[in-house]
Amino acid sequence: QVQLVESGGGLVQAGGSLRLSCAASGRTFSNDGMGWFRQAPGKEREFVAAITWTGGSTYYADSVKGRFTISRDNAKNTVYLQMNSLKYEDTAVYYCNRRPTRTGSSWSGGDYWGQGTQVTVSS
Repeated sequence: QVQLVESGGGLVQAGGSLRLSCAASGRTFSNDGMGWFRQAPGKEREFVAAITWTGGSTYYADSVKGRFTISRDNAKNTVYLQMNSLKYEDTAVYYCNRRPTRTGSSWSGGDYWGQGTQVTVSS
């Protein structure tokens, strides 16, 4: 059993920054790719970013490229999402996910999800 617990969400003004964390427990995740997804009210959940198990490769949705950075610390079983230059449209619940998969240019969630953390950007 794997548990993913997100933290770091909150209310921030447009242009501000937040760093989300996702702590994994139940087993080590050092061999697993990890990702972040988000879901805004009334919208489907969408891919935000992913990172390979080594941290050597990262992937981003076009909407966050250049503003968000995904990273991981395998010694701490934690993956991070640094979010800079936040926009109103970044407002959503952000979810951590284990083993996201890519088909072409589309990403799907893997087998475990966190409970989500709310990010609200005021305009």
